[in-house]
Parts: sequence; C-alpha cells; structure tokens
Amino acid sequence: MKQTELKEKSGDKILQLVGFRVGKEEFAVDILQVQEINKMIGITKMPNSPAFVEGVVNLRGRIIPVIDLRTRLRMDKKEHDSKTRIIVVEISGKTLGFIVDEVSEVLRIPESITELPPDMVTNIETEFIKAVAKLEDRLIILIDLEKIIKEDEIKQVN
Repeated sequence: MKQTELKEKSGDKILQLVGFRVGKEEFAVDILQVQEINKMIGITKMPNSPAFVEGVVNLRGRIIPVIDLRTRLRMDKKEHDSKTRIIVVEISGKTLGFIVDEVSEVLRIPESITELPPDMVTNIETEFIKAVAKLEDRLIILIDLEKIIKEDEIKQVN
C-alpha cells in the first residue's frame, strides 16, 4: 500500500485517510474510523437482512456485519478477487465491515485541498459524500461513514 503525502500550508489541518477503490471511483475515509483492513474471508449470509448487507463474518470471535459498498452506492455487483478487502470501521459505537474492490493507499492531505461536492460529482448519491479532495491528477471522494449507513440501519444489521 502506498502513502501519499502533500505539503501543507502552515496552520492547515491535515486529514489522514485510507484510500480505496470501488469500480473506477477513488474514495477515502478518516483513518481514525478504520480499525483494520482484511482480505476477503468467508461471509455467512443472513436471512431477511437489507440488500446492501452481504452477511456476517467471525473476526477473532466477534460477529461483524459486512456491507457491500458497491450495492450501497448503487453500483453493479462484481466478483470478489485477490484485491477485494473488508475495511473494518466503527460507526456510532458499532463495528461494521465494508467490502471494497481494493485498498490503495494512506493519504495525508491538507484540508484546504478539499471542497464540498457539486450537486452531481459521480454516479453515487451526494448525501454520502463529505468532500472531494483535488489532488494533482485525480479526485478522491471522502465518504461520510455516519451517513452511508444510518442509525436505524445499523440496528437492522446488529
């Protein structure tokens, strides 16, 4: 996994992020919300769970719901491969896993290079987007984990 670090202006807050891909899009989440990153492991399907819930995994004795980020972002399904990862995060005191196509890098970027998303940034709903970071040759979408799964949905999967 590579590390991208941009020079900061004095007094500019630095964001530390975990970057990943889902489809052709590049996303990132706050590194402080990430507990760990795992290769794909056996997922047990759960009956009557929401469509975006892939199932649950046993992670060192803890049963953790796993959400397919592709489904949640209304993207086409894709077979898991050797690059597929589960990013384990904590949201509202609950531990969840998110399936992503690939974890790409750790980013350290100044907050000043981010801005609120325009009305339509990508093919995903903007309600999940916290900001867009403008790197030299690419845009990275910062996902708001608190909004990607709502409190009542967390209760459904736990």
